[in-house]
Amino acid sequence: MGKTNPTYRDQLRRLEEDWQPFRRALRVQYHDEFDQLFDDARQFADAAGIQNEMAVMEPFLISVMLAQECRIREIEDSAGND
Repeated sequence: MGKTNPTYRDQLRRLEEDWQPFRRALRVQYHDEFDQLFDDARQFADAAGIQNEMAVMEPFLISVMLAQECRIREIEDSAGND
């Protein structure tokens, strides 16, 4: 049997593990925000997996930016309702 390519979710899990030294070096006050980046990426994992990129970083970054855009729109919409 041939080798199976890791799924995007597997690659994302590995990326998060690889960045744990960076997380540990962050001040504790930033840990939640760091964790949120990976939560955001998991939120769009289905779409990122369809992209079928060899490198996980590009779909990870797009997912994080998309999540931030959603938050910005939510803030703008709520500010417009005041």
